Amino acid sequence: MTKTALIIGASGGIGGAIARQLKADGWAVTGLSRSTEGLDYGDPEGVDRLLGGVEGPVDLIFIATGALEIDGHGPEKALRQIDAAALEAQFRTNTIGPALVLRHAARLLPRDRPAAIAALSARVGSIGDNRLGGWYGYRAAKAALNQIMHGAAIELARTHKQAVCVALHPGTVETDLTAVHGAGHDKVTPDQAAANLLGVLDGLAPEDTGLFFDWQGKRVVW
Repeated sequence: MTKTALIIGASGGIGGAIARQLKADGWAVTGLSRSTEGLDYGDPEGVDRLLGGVEGPVDLIFIATGALEIDGHGPEKALRQIDAAALEAQFRTNTIGPALVLRHAARLLPRDRPAAIAALSARVGSIGDNRLGGWYGYRAAKAALNQIMHGAAIELARTHKQAVCVALHPGTVETDLTAVHGAGHDKVTPDQAAANLLGVLDGLAPEDTGLFFDWQGKRVVW
């Protein structure tokens, strides 16, 4: 039986790389993104219409959307730089959007076989790992995403016994933004990041649901 995947943010670097690699492995892949299908997290009804048009069951739902810099607002270095509109945009993009997708998870995931739903998070969203401060909006939005993924895993486990629902940290991926904000970190290409993340997912079992893993398959503290 051909495996199926739904990639949210399929036109992005990591999302596109995941879609390509799954197709190369024989998966049937459906991709949704803002630039091609008009997936707009600022329009919840529109998100529901697009997701409602996807037929299940889907073996993998991968939410590859997210943003560090939105509308020219980069990560804050101090409390005085917090901006209400920028903070709202961070939560809309990095937390609310994925949550809107999760509303469709129970319908789309199969109940009679293994399946997975994953969302791109970030190590800086870990509260326990935060030693530097700053980056208030992005950190908080990713921390909120982690909480939503954890809660979704608990709920889905009641009806989808073989499903895995996890947050994933891809490492520092080569983009224009990491060229500015990723100094001092080893970087990987989107294709390598995708291969790493798919490898992590392939090694997970139902008892791993609700957790936060990095690209090496190591748990990240909440």
